[in-house]
Amino acid sequence: MVTRHLDLGCGASPRNPYGRDEAHAVDLATPDGIDARFFRRANLSVEPIPHADSSFESVSAFDFLEHVPRVLATPDGRGTRFPFIELMNEIHRVLKPGGRFYAVTPAYPAVQAFQDPTHVNVITRGTWEYFCGPSPTARMYGYTGSFEMLRNEWAMHPEALTPGTELSALRRFKRWRRGRAGRLSHLTWEFRCIKPAP
Repeated sequence: MVTRHLDLGCGASPRNPYGRDEAHAVDLATPDGIDARFFRRANLSVEPIPHADSSFESVSAFDFLEHVPRVLATPDGRGTRFPFIELMNEIHRVLKPGGRFYAVTPAYPAVQAFQDPTHVNVITRGTWEYFCGPSPTARMYGYTGSFEMLRNEWAMHPEALTPGTELSALRRFKRWRRGRAGRLSHLTWEFRCIKPAP
């Protein structure tokens, strides 16, 4: 059986952090030279992920979630919608039961979460609680998915780019030291998709 991974907002270089057989991608524009069989074009702030339900063993988002708005006006201007919540629903929808979501994103209180003017979604150490566990906080905003949180920790690069990479004792010490000095800028999320088999 062929395993499939989906990388969101990746530009011309889709990542495949779990080493699946196929690496698929979704972004705003189709880059030159990319294999069209594995690339779909969509604005994930306003459109669903253009893949069928339960299509992927894993989904990743590297430096992407911070660009997805939290609130937008509806087209008629009379209401609001929550694109980040909708995206998390979509990630859950396209993952197979037990599939993994892996994200690395700049987070509060690091300045990197704010300095780019296109960053509109500030993630914090506690944001995972809105999407994981038996009663995710985002239910009140229309969240319908269900994830189990496996990791929610400050990232140490380049190890954070691949799930399951163990830090050496020296790298653990460096992460601790940088964390104490407030010099770690990104959070790593790894969630497991909870849903019944199709």
